[in-house]
Amino acid sequence: MKMSKMKADLHALLFLLPFLIVYFLFTIWPMIKGVGMSFYKWTLIRKMEYLGFGNYEKLWHDQDFWASVWHAFQFVIFTTPTMVVLAIILALIANRNSRLQRLYRSAFFLPSVLSVAVASYLGLFIFQPYTGFLNSVLHLVRLLPEGKEIFWLNELNLSWVAISVLTLWWTVGFNFILYLSALQDISDDIYEAARLDGANDNQVFWRITLPLLGPITRTIIMLQIIASFKVFMQIYIMTGGGPLDKTRSVIQYIWQTGFRHNDLGYAAAMSYVLFFILLAMSAVQYWMNNRKEAN
Repeated sequence: MKMSKMKADLHALLFLLPFLIVYFLFTIWPMIKGVGMSFYKWTLIRKMEYLGFGNYEKLWHDQDFWASVWHAFQFVIFTTPTMVVLAIILALIANRNSRLQRLYRSAFFLPSVLSVAVASYLGLFIFQPYTGFLNSVLHLVRLLPEGKEIFWLNELNLSWVAISVLTLWWTVGFNFILYLSALQDISDDIYEAARLDGANDNQVFWRITLPLLGPITRTIIMLQIIASFKVFMQIYIMTGGGPLDKTRSVIQYIWQTGFRHNDLGYAAAMSYVLFFILLAMSAVQYWMNNRKEAN
């Protein structure tokens, strides 16, 4: 029995081996190499000198880095609660028995198949002044006086609104699918029992549906926080980090440091500090989830 199990495990390992080799070469090894790089003055050409923890000490006093981390926190605050609420609403709409059910599901998920570049350039088309779609519509319905423009991408608060709206439209489809799957896993018997006990629609939603969606909600929140901290391309294309670097994300700052300022060692140090920030946040959320499940 043991021999047959060992043979089965060996066969499974042989099938996994090509993937494991590629994964190690292109994921694990670069991570290991990056740790060593963070202790050096390292340019695009070669490593210059050993600095020890010099890059990390420099990072501790780097106001631009911590400002970019705060920008990521702002983006999380703007998008995560809205994303959860919007995904639940769309999933509830698409889960109802209706002739338009397939249309709803396709329409809600469709934006998520676009690449980030395509979605970002659509955002530029919508929010740019003078020729942008949104300002043109506002002019058409006379909500915006003729000759006046709203500079969505050049004013601090409005630029965050534009970036957040574009990101929500582009990414809500993935979370919508997760919620839709979770809704379909809830047994109809539970709803029928609640109806027999006299529960109305509001009571069914708040006391049955929403609590049963709790595990997937916590997962979505954690995934959304991590994704929001890694935001880069849509901000880079739409605002370039402006105005005055007030929307520059931490990933953009790391990229600029490494490839524009030719300091890969310092960029590597920042990336690992960001990794540990996300790791700590994920650990806290995991601990809170376990407490809720235990109770």
